[in-house]
Amino acid sequence: MANPPEGTIIVADTVDEENSTYGDDLTSFKTSLAASITAYQYENGRRYHAFRQGSYVLPNDEKEQDRLDLHHHMTTLILDGKLHLAPIGGNPQRVLDIGTGTGIWAIEMGDAYPSSEVLGNDLSPIQPKTVPPNVSFEVDDVESEWAYSAPFDYIHCRYMTAAIQDWPKLMSQAYKFTKPGGWVEFQDFDLNLYSEDDTLKPDSYLLKQVGLTQEACRKIQREPCPGPLLEGWVLEAGFSDVTHKSFKMPLGMWPKDKKLKEVGMCNLLQYLEGVDSFVMAPFTRVLGWTREEVEAFLIGVRQEAKDPRIHPILNFHVVYAQKPNE
Repeated sequence: MANPPEGTIIVADTVDEENSTYGDDLTSFKTSLAASITAYQYENGRRYHAFRQGSYVLPNDEKEQDRLDLHHHMTTLILDGKLHLAPIGGNPQRVLDIGTGTGIWAIEMGDAYPSSEVLGNDLSPIQPKTVPPNVSFEVDDVESEWAYSAPFDYIHCRYMTAAIQDWPKLMSQAYKFTKPGGWVEFQDFDLNLYSEDDTLKPDSYLLKQVGLTQEACRKIQREPCPGPLLEGWVLEAGFSDVTHKSFKMPLGMWPKDKKLKEVGMCNLLQYLEGVDSFVMAPFTRVLGWTREEVEAFLIGVRQEAKDPRIHPILNFHVVYAQKPNE
């Protein structure tokens, strides 16, 4: 038996005999806490999260939220409209969405599985207030110790590129809080752009942007290319029945295939809208660039991205696995 903590907690002499409840104090604390979570940081014309400030380098403003919703459409499109690939059955009871962002995946998951309880967490409370009754959101840092009262049937984690410092710890916590026989699914990118026809030249602005972004992210210990590493981390955590699939995701409307052309169009739109969000904080905070230098550099980046003669591709990885039955 553990020894009790030393010392005695002194009772504050602040009880009002006429109103001996915590009501007003709790309301005041809740208001103060909410204000601190939404005391967003503004930098170089973009808005960033306040909770655990600086641990995530992308903004959370309306422009970024629109891009994330477009990104959701793009990733479900590449998966033929599916919200997940893991064989979770028709009745998962508890579902966790790590880094839920705008909450769009969690909301659609709640609609698709009305008997389930879907929880999404994120550093920013940017999710809509009106959601299905079986969907809820919380502000939390997934790299902190998890304290859920019950495990989950399915844990989903998507697009945490450059957001996680300790992936093995994240996988370990996911393993701990997955029910025996339950599933996890991780979907993420390898940011290394390439072309299959040598139209993407080594000295291109696009490759420079990708290389510098990776350099900055690794300096702050945030892996920019987690996709190819997911399978190894999942296996190390103890999961079994691991499936790893990768998908080519074009940038631009140059593919002949109808689905890939639509994926490429979505990817180009979200890239053009979001490339400043990808690079502004890493370049200015880590690499020492000025805002003006970043904006001048991005002129060349956007011009290349819109050039139909250049055919860039990046790979999107999906890994799902099961926790062994005890």
